[in-house]
Amino acid sequence: QVQLVESGGGLVQPGGSLRLSCAASGGTLDLYAVAWFRQAPGKRGEGVSCVSGSDGSTYYAESVKGRFTISRDNATDTVYLQMNSLKPEDTAVYYCAAPRLVYSACAAQGYEYWGQGTQVTVSS
Repeated sequence: QVQLVESGGGLVQPGGSLRLSCAASGGTLDLYAVAWFRQAPGKRGEGVSCVSGSDGSTYYAESVKGRFTISRDNATDTVYLQMNSLKPEDTAVYYCAAPRLVYSACAAQGYEYWGQGTQVTVSS
């Protein structure tokens, strides 16, 4: 059973940066596709970014392209989401997620393992 834990959220001014971390226990995260989703109050959940477990390909939502970067650190078994040029509309709870099977490609759904979420608030 893989357990995911996010960290790194907080309050930041527009234009600022944050780096979110997703760490795992009970499994080796570098074997899995890892995706970041976000959920804002009153809005539909959104897939933000993903790194493939099969070939390392990365994907980004149009709303964050050019501003967010997903990466892996296999030495620490952590996946990061570097968020730059943050906007108020980026305010949400951010979750990392992984599918049940290792070596999976990124997908829009079908994630079995989820973290508890970390709040990101972009406000002046």
